[in-house]
Amino acid sequence: MGLTASILDRALSGERLSENDAVTLLQEGDLLARGGAASAVRNRVNDPAVATYIVDRNINYTNVCVYRCQFCAFYRPSAEHPEAYVLSHEQIGEKIRETIDLGGTGVLLQGGVHAGLPFEFYEDMFRYIRATFPSIHLHALSAPEVYFLQKLTKKPMRDVVARLRDAGLQSIPGGGAEILEDSVRKRIWSLTKAPTGKWVEVHEAAHGLGMRTTATMMFGVGETLAQRVEHMRVVRDLQDRTGGFTAWIPWTFQKENTELDGKVDEAGGFEYLKTLAVSRLFLDNVRHVQGSWVTQGPKIGQVSLSFGADDLGSIMIEENVVYAAGARNRMTQPEMRRVIADAGYTPVQRRTLYDACTEACCTGPLPEPKPSMGLPVLGVSLDSSLASA
Repeated sequence: MGLTASILDRALSGERLSENDAVTLLQEGDLLARGGAASAVRNRVNDPAVATYIVDRNINYTNVCVYRCQFCAFYRPSAEHPEAYVLSHEQIGEKIRETIDLGGTGVLLQGGVHAGLPFEFYEDMFRYIRATFPSIHLHALSAPEVYFLQKLTKKPMRDVVARLRDAGLQSIPGGGAEILEDSVRKRIWSLTKAPTGKWVEVHEAAHGLGMRTTATMMFGVGETLAQRVEHMRVVRDLQDRTGGFTAWIPWTFQKENTELDGKVDEAGGFEYLKTLAVSRLFLDNVRHVQGSWVTQGPKIGQVSLSFGADDLGSIMIEENVVYAAGARNRMTQPEMRRVIADAGYTPVQRRTLYDACTEACCTGPLPEPKPSMGLPVLGVSLDSSLASA
Protein backbone atom coordinates (compact mmCIF):
# COMPACT_ATOMS: atom_id res chain seq x y z
CA MET A 1 0.00 0.00 0.00
CA GLY A 2 1.37 3.43 -0.95
CA LEU A 3 1.77 6.28 1.50
CA THR A 4 -1.17 8.31 0.27
CA ALA A 5 -3.44 5.25 0.27
CA SER A 6 -2.41 4.56 3.86
CA ILE A 7 -3.20 8.15 4.86
CA LEU A 8 -6.60 7.98 3.19
CA ASP A 9 -7.37 4.69 4.96
CA ARG A 10 -6.49 6.25 8.30
CA ALA A 11 -8.70 9.25 7.56
CA LEU A 12 -11.58 6.94 6.65
CA SER A 13 -11.10 5.03 9.88
CA GLY A 14 -11.58 8.24 11.84
CA GLU A 15 -7.95 8.93 12.68
CA ARG A 16 -6.98 12.59 12.80
CA LEU A 17 -4.50 13.55 10.10
CA SER A 18 -1.28 15.37 10.91
CA GLU A 19 -0.01 18.40 9.04
CA ASN A 20 2.58 16.15 7.34
CA ASP A 21 -0.23 13.83 6.23
CA ALA A 22 -2.10 16.74 4.68
CA VAL A 23 0.98 18.06 2.89
CA THR A 24 1.63 14.59 1.50
CA LEU A 25 -1.94 14.36 0.19
CA LEU A 26 -1.55 17.75 -1.48
CA GLN A 27 1.75 16.73 -3.05
CA GLU A 28 0.87 13.34 -4.44
CA GLY A 29 -1.79 10.69 -4.92
CA ASP A 30 -4.72 10.00 -7.18
CA LEU A 31 -7.18 12.88 -7.39
CA LEU A 32 -10.23 10.64 -7.54
CA ALA A 33 -9.06 8.63 -4.54
CA ARG A 34 -8.73 11.81 -2.51
CA GLY A 35 -12.13 12.97 -3.69
CA GLY A 36 -13.72 9.62 -2.88
CA ALA A 37 -12.35 9.64 0.65
CA ALA A 38 -13.50 13.22 1.20
CA SER A 39 -16.95 12.36 -0.13
CA ALA A 40 -17.22 9.39 2.22
CA VAL A 41 -16.37 11.59 5.21
CA ARG A 42 -18.83 14.24 4.02
CA ASN A 43 -21.61 11.66 3.84
CA ARG A 44 -20.99 10.50 7.41
CA VAL A 45 -21.76 13.90 8.91
CA ASN A 46 -24.30 15.22 6.39
CA ASP A 47 -27.26 13.76 4.52
CA PRO A 48 -25.71 11.93 1.52
CA ALA A 49 -28.74 12.72 -0.64
CA VAL A 50 -28.84 16.47 -0.02
CA ALA A 51 -26.79 19.50 -1.03
CA THR A 52 -27.68 22.90 0.36
CA TYR A 53 -27.52 26.49 -0.85
CA ILE A 54 -28.62 29.92 0.37
CA VAL A 55 -30.31 32.92 -1.20
CA ASP A 56 -28.60 36.00 0.19
CA ARG A 57 -26.73 39.08 -0.92
CA ASN A 58 -23.26 40.51 -0.41
CA ILE A 59 -23.57 44.21 0.38
CA ASN A 60 -20.38 46.26 0.46
CA TYR A 61 -21.23 49.36 2.49
CA THR A 62 -18.02 51.13 1.41
CA ASN A 63 -15.13 50.56 -0.95
CA VAL A 64 -12.76 52.95 0.84
CA CYS A 65 -9.90 51.11 2.53
CA VAL A 66 -6.75 52.17 4.35
CA TYR A 67 -4.97 48.98 3.30
CA ARG A 68 -3.41 48.22 -0.07
CA CYS A 69 -3.86 44.48 -0.46
CA GLN A 70 -2.14 43.24 -3.61
CA PHE A 71 -4.89 40.71 -4.26
CA CYS A 72 -7.77 43.23 -4.11
CA ALA A 73 -9.24 45.02 -7.14
CA PHE A 74 -12.22 46.41 -5.22
CA TYR A 75 -10.86 49.02 -2.83
CA ARG A 76 -10.40 52.75 -3.41
CA PRO A 77 -7.57 54.41 -1.45
CA SER A 78 -9.42 57.40 0.01
CA ALA A 79 -12.82 58.99 0.44
CA GLU A 80 -11.73 61.64 -2.05
CA HIS A 81 -11.34 59.12 -4.88
CA PRO A 82 -13.96 59.78 -7.59
CA GLU A 83 -15.22 56.18 -7.36
CA ALA A 84 -15.30 56.05 -3.53
CA TYR A 85 -18.64 55.55 -1.80
CA VAL A 86 -20.34 54.91 1.53
CA LEU A 87 -23.88 53.56 1.28
CA SER A 88 -26.63 55.32 3.23
CA HIS A 89 -29.17 53.44 5.33
CA GLU A 90 -31.73 54.02 2.62
CA GLN A 91 -29.47 52.52 -0.06
CA ILE A 92 -28.72 49.49 2.12
CA GLY A 93 -32.42 49.15 2.86
CA GLU A 94 -33.26 49.17 -0.84
CA LYS A 95 -30.86 46.29 -1.41
CA ILE A 96 -32.26 44.30 1.53
CA ARG A 97 -35.86 44.80 0.44
CA GLU A 98 -34.98 43.49 -3.00
CA THR A 99 -33.19 40.52 -1.38
CA ILE A 100 -36.33 39.62 0.58
CA ASP A 101 -38.44 40.00 -2.56
CA LEU A 102 -36.10 37.54 -4.27
CA GLY A 103 -36.63 34.97 -1.49
CA GLY A 104 -33.46 35.85 0.40
CA THR A 105 -32.91 35.18 4.08
CA GLY A 106 -29.66 36.98 4.88
CA VAL A 107 -27.10 39.59 3.97
CA LEU A 108 -23.34 39.42 4.16
CA LEU A 109 -22.35 43.00 4.92
CA GLN A 110 -18.69 43.95 4.53
CA GLY A 111 -16.62 46.86 3.37
CA GLY A 112 -13.20 48.27 3.10
CA VAL A 113 -11.52 49.42 6.31
CA HIS A 114 -12.58 53.07 6.20
CA ALA A 115 -10.58 55.15 8.67
CA GLY A 116 -13.12 57.97 8.60
CA LEU A 117 -16.07 55.96 9.94
CA PRO A 118 -16.58 56.06 13.74
CA PHE A 119 -17.65 53.06 15.78
CA GLU A 120 -21.13 54.54 16.03
CA PHE A 121 -21.49 54.26 12.25
CA TYR A 122 -21.52 50.46 12.55
CA GLU A 123 -23.84 50.43 15.55
CA ASP A 124 -26.32 52.73 13.82
CA MET A 125 -26.17 50.67 10.62
CA PHE A 126 -26.75 47.39 12.45
CA ARG A 127 -29.60 48.80 14.55
CA TYR A 128 -31.28 50.13 11.43
CA ILE A 129 -31.06 46.77 9.65
CA ARG A 130 -32.26 44.70 12.60
CA ALA A 131 -35.16 47.05 13.39
CA THR A 132 -36.27 47.50 9.78
CA PHE A 133 -35.71 43.95 8.51
CA PRO A 134 -36.16 41.50 11.43
CA SER A 135 -36.52 38.55 9.04
CA ILE A 136 -32.98 39.03 7.66
CA HIS A 137 -29.95 37.40 9.30
CA LEU A 138 -27.08 39.90 9.65
CA HIS A 139 -23.79 38.17 8.85
CA ALA A 140 -21.34 41.05 8.82
CA LEU A 141 -17.85 42.51 8.95
CA SER A 142 -14.58 40.58 8.84
CA ALA A 143 -11.69 40.09 11.22
CA PRO A 144 -9.69 43.04 9.76
CA GLU A 145 -12.71 45.34 10.13
CA VAL A 146 -13.35 44.26 13.73
CA TYR A 147 -9.63 44.47 14.56
CA PHE A 148 -9.52 48.03 13.19
CA LEU A 149 -12.46 48.95 15.44
CA GLN A 150 -10.65 47.40 18.39
CA LYS A 151 -7.61 49.57 17.64
CA LEU A 152 -9.90 52.58 17.24
CA THR A 153 -11.61 52.10 20.61
CA LYS A 154 -8.61 50.63 22.46
CA LYS A 155 -11.05 48.26 24.20
CA PRO A 156 -10.63 44.49 24.72
CA MET A 157 -11.66 42.46 21.66
CA ARG A 158 -14.45 40.72 23.55
CA ASP A 159 -15.96 44.09 24.50
CA VAL A 160 -15.79 45.33 20.91
CA VAL A 161 -17.52 42.22 19.55
CA ALA A 162 -20.11 42.33 22.35
CA ARG A 163 -20.90 45.95 21.51
CA LEU A 164 -21.40 45.04 17.84
CA ARG A 165 -23.56 42.06 18.83
CA ASP A 166 -25.70 44.25 21.08
CA ALA A 167 -26.26 46.60 18.13
CA GLY A 168 -27.55 43.72 15.99
CA LEU A 169 -24.60 41.77 14.57
CA GLN A 170 -25.55 38.08 14.56
CA SER A 171 -22.54 36.28 13.05
CA ILE A 172 -19.17 37.05 11.48
CA PRO A 173 -17.88 35.81 8.09
CA GLY A 174 -14.37 34.43 7.67
CA GLY A 175 -13.22 37.21 5.35
CA GLY A 176 -9.72 38.58 5.76
CA ALA A 177 -8.27 35.14 6.34
CA GLU A 178 -6.60 34.69 2.95
CA ILE A 179 -3.70 32.47 4.14
CA LEU A 180 -3.31 32.30 7.92
CA GLU A 181 0.48 32.26 7.89
CA ASP A 182 2.15 35.56 8.64
CA SER A 183 4.99 35.44 6.13
CA VAL A 184 2.38 35.08 3.35
CA ARG A 185 0.23 37.80 4.87
CA LYS A 186 3.18 40.15 5.04
CA ARG A 187 3.98 39.51 1.37
CA ILE A 188 0.49 40.08 -0.06
CA TRP A 189 -0.63 42.88 2.25
CA SER A 190 0.47 44.89 5.24
CA LEU A 191 0.68 42.66 8.30
CA THR A 192 -0.84 45.48 10.35
CA LYS A 193 -4.19 44.75 8.67
CA ALA A 194 -4.71 41.67 10.83
CA PRO A 195 -1.94 39.18 11.61
CA THR A 196 -3.00 35.58 12.08
CA GLY A 197 -3.26 35.96 15.83
CA LYS A 198 -5.72 38.84 15.49
CA TRP A 199 -7.89 36.95 13.00
CA VAL A 200 -8.04 34.15 15.55
CA GLU A 201 -8.73 36.58 18.40
CA VAL A 202 -11.76 38.10 16.63
CA HIS A 203 -13.32 34.70 15.95
CA GLU A 204 -12.49 33.31 19.38
CA ALA A 205 -14.06 36.36 21.03
CA ALA A 206 -17.22 35.90 18.96
CA HIS A 207 -17.39 32.19 19.80
CA GLY A 208 -16.94 33.00 23.47
CA LEU A 209 -19.97 35.28 23.28
CA GLY A 210 -22.08 32.51 21.78
CA MET A 211 -21.84 33.81 18.20
CA ARG A 212 -21.09 31.62 15.23
CA THR A 213 -18.63 32.42 12.44
CA THR A 214 -17.29 30.86 9.27
CA ALA A 215 -13.71 29.99 8.33
CA THR A 216 -12.42 30.78 4.86
CA MET A 217 -9.22 30.37 2.87
CA MET A 218 -8.21 32.14 -0.33
CA PHE A 219 -5.35 30.17 -1.83
CA GLY A 220 -3.23 30.36 -4.95
CA VAL A 221 -1.36 33.53 -3.93
CA GLY A 222 2.08 31.94 -4.13
CA GLU A 223 1.91 30.12 -0.80
CA THR A 224 3.58 26.75 -0.29
CA LEU A 225 1.54 23.63 0.36
CA ALA A 226 2.85 23.59 3.93
CA GLN A 227 1.60 27.17 4.42
CA ARG A 228 -1.79 26.15 3.05
CA VAL A 229 -1.93 23.33 5.59
CA GLU A 230 -0.78 25.67 8.37
CA HIS A 231 -3.88 27.74 7.64
CA MET A 232 -6.04 24.64 8.06
CA ARG A 233 -4.26 23.80 11.33
CA VAL A 234 -5.03 27.25 12.75
CA VAL A 235 -8.71 26.76 11.94
CA ARG A 236 -8.82 23.21 13.31
CA ASP A 237 -7.12 24.19 16.56
CA LEU A 238 -9.56 27.04 17.14
CA GLN A 239 -12.50 24.79 16.35
CA ASP A 240 -11.18 22.30 18.90
CA ARG A 241 -11.24 25.07 21.52
CA THR A 242 -14.59 26.66 20.71
CA GLY A 243 -16.68 24.68 18.22
CA GLY A 244 -17.86 28.02 16.87
CA PHE A 245 -17.29 27.60 13.13
CA THR A 246 -20.37 26.59 11.16
CA ALA A 247 -18.59 26.04 7.85
CA TRP A 248 -15.28 25.92 6.00
CA ILE A 249 -15.15 27.85 2.71
CA PRO A 250 -12.00 27.61 0.57
CA TRP A 251 -11.73 29.40 -2.76
CA THR A 252 -9.07 30.36 -5.27
CA PHE A 253 -7.49 33.76 -5.78
CA GLN A 254 -8.72 35.71 -8.81
CA LYS A 255 -5.98 37.84 -10.33
CA GLU A 256 -7.62 40.23 -12.81
CA ASN A 257 -7.05 43.92 -11.99
CA THR A 258 -4.89 43.08 -8.96
CA GLU A 259 -1.23 43.77 -8.24
CA LEU A 260 -0.54 40.03 -8.05
CA ASP A 261 -1.57 39.50 -11.67
CA GLY A 262 1.43 37.89 -13.38
CA LYS A 263 3.33 37.40 -10.12
CA VAL A 264 1.75 34.14 -8.93
CA ASP A 265 0.40 30.99 -10.56
CA GLU A 266 -3.35 30.86 -10.07
CA ALA A 267 -4.88 27.65 -8.75
CA GLY A 268 -7.03 25.94 -11.37
CA GLY A 269 -9.73 23.31 -11.09
CA PHE A 270 -7.38 20.40 -10.32
CA GLU A 271 -5.64 22.32 -7.55
CA TYR A 272 -8.96 23.52 -6.18
CA LEU A 273 -10.55 20.06 -6.01
CA LYS A 274 -7.43 18.54 -4.49
CA THR A 275 -7.27 21.19 -1.79
CA LEU A 276 -11.00 20.97 -1.13
CA ALA A 277 -10.81 17.21 -0.62
CA VAL A 278 -7.76 17.37 1.65
CA SER A 279 -9.34 20.12 3.73
CA ARG A 280 -12.46 18.00 4.29
CA LEU A 281 -10.24 15.16 5.53
CA PHE A 282 -8.03 17.38 7.71
CA LEU A 283 -10.80 19.52 9.23
CA ASP A 284 -12.50 16.65 10.98
CA ASN A 285 -14.27 18.97 13.41
CA VAL A 286 -16.07 21.23 10.89
CA ARG A 287 -19.33 19.76 9.65
CA HIS A 288 -20.09 21.88 6.60
CA VAL A 289 -17.79 22.52 3.63
CA GLN A 290 -18.79 24.90 0.86
CA GLY A 291 -17.92 24.42 -2.79
CA SER A 292 -16.76 27.54 -4.66
CA TRP A 293 -18.73 27.69 -7.90
CA VAL A 294 -18.29 31.49 -7.89
CA THR A 295 -14.55 31.29 -8.58
CA GLN A 296 -14.46 27.90 -10.34
CA GLY A 297 -17.70 27.92 -12.31
CA PRO A 298 -20.88 25.80 -12.03
CA LYS A 299 -19.34 22.63 -13.50
CA ILE A 300 -16.52 22.47 -10.97
CA GLY A 301 -19.11 23.46 -8.37
CA GLN A 302 -21.03 20.31 -9.24
CA VAL A 303 -17.87 18.20 -9.00
CA SER A 304 -17.03 19.75 -5.63
CA LEU A 305 -20.08 17.95 -4.19
CA SER A 306 -18.20 14.70 -4.84
CA PHE A 307 -14.98 16.06 -3.33
CA GLY A 308 -16.17 16.81 0.19
CA ALA A 309 -18.50 19.78 -0.22
CA ASP A 310 -22.07 19.48 1.06
CA ASP A 311 -23.10 23.03 0.18
CA LEU A 312 -22.76 25.39 -2.79
CA GLY A 313 -23.19 28.64 -0.90
CA SER A 314 -25.10 31.60 -2.23
CA ILE A 315 -26.70 32.27 -5.60
CA MET A 316 -24.95 35.67 -5.25
CA ILE A 317 -27.72 38.18 -5.91
CA GLU A 318 -24.92 40.72 -5.67
CA GLU A 319 -21.16 40.36 -5.20
CA ASN A 320 -18.58 43.02 -5.98
CA VAL A 321 -15.20 42.00 -4.57
CA VAL A 322 -14.25 38.88 -6.54
CA TYR A 323 -16.25 40.25 -9.47
CA ALA A 324 -13.82 43.18 -9.59
CA ALA A 325 -10.98 40.64 -9.73
CA GLY A 326 -12.43 38.77 -12.70
CA ALA A 327 -14.86 36.17 -11.33
CA ARG A 328 -17.92 36.58 -13.54
CA ASN A 329 -19.91 33.44 -12.64
CA ARG A 330 -23.51 34.15 -11.67
CA MET A 331 -26.58 31.99 -11.01
CA THR A 332 -30.32 32.25 -10.37
CA GLN A 333 -32.10 30.12 -7.79
CA PRO A 334 -33.65 27.80 -10.43
CA GLU A 335 -30.20 27.39 -11.98
CA MET A 336 -28.68 26.58 -8.59
CA ARG A 337 -31.33 23.94 -7.94
CA ARG A 338 -30.75 22.46 -11.38
CA VAL A 339 -26.96 22.36 -10.90
CA ILE A 340 -27.39 20.48 -7.62
CA ALA A 341 -30.04 18.12 -9.00
CA ASP A 342 -27.95 17.34 -12.08
CA ALA A 343 -25.10 16.37 -9.75
CA GLY A 344 -27.37 13.75 -8.17
CA TYR A 345 -28.43 15.56 -4.99
CA THR A 346 -31.66 17.01 -3.69
CA PRO A 347 -31.30 20.81 -3.49
CA VAL A 348 -32.34 22.29 -0.14
CA GLN A 349 -32.38 26.02 0.60
CA ARG A 350 -30.76 26.78 3.97
CA ARG A 351 -30.22 29.77 6.27
CA THR A 352 -26.96 31.58 7.00
CA LEU A 353 -25.95 29.38 9.94
CA TYR A 354 -27.56 26.15 8.73
CA ASP A 355 -29.38 24.95 11.87
CA ALA A 356 -27.29 26.91 14.39
CA CYS A 357 -29.51 30.01 14.68
CA THR A 358 -32.69 29.94 16.78
CA GLU A 359 -33.61 33.61 16.39
CA ALA A 360 -36.83 34.68 14.67
CA CYS A 361 -35.00 35.52 11.44
CA CYS A 362 -34.02 31.87 11.03
CA THR A 363 -37.02 29.99 12.43
CA GLY A 364 -39.81 31.34 10.23
CA PRO A 365 -40.81 29.88 6.87
CA LEU A 366 -38.55 30.56 3.92
CA PRO A 367 -39.79 33.57 1.95
CA GLU A 368 -41.31 32.97 -1.45
CA PRO A 369 -39.85 35.06 -4.29
CA LYS A 370 -42.33 37.61 -5.56
CA PRO A 371 -43.59 36.50 -9.00
CA SER A 372 -42.91 39.91 -10.50
CA MET A 373 -39.32 39.90 -9.28
CA GLY A 374 -38.03 36.74 -10.90
CA LEU A 375 -34.43 36.09 -9.89
CA PRO A 376 -32.20 38.56 -11.70
CA VAL A 377 -28.53 38.24 -10.97
CA LEU A 378 -27.03 41.64 -10.27
CA GLY A 379 -23.38 40.93 -9.49
CA VAL A 380 -22.03 44.00 -11.18
CA SER A 381 -20.04 47.00 -10.13
CA LEU A 382 -22.13 49.31 -7.99
CA ASP A 383 -24.07 51.83 -10.03
CA SER A 384 -22.87 55.36 -9.46
CA SER A 385 -26.39 56.35 -8.46
CA LEU A 386 -26.03 54.19 -5.35
CA ALA A 387 -22.79 55.80 -4.27
CA SER A 388 -22.27 58.61 -1.81
CA ALA A 389 -18.70 59.73 -1.21
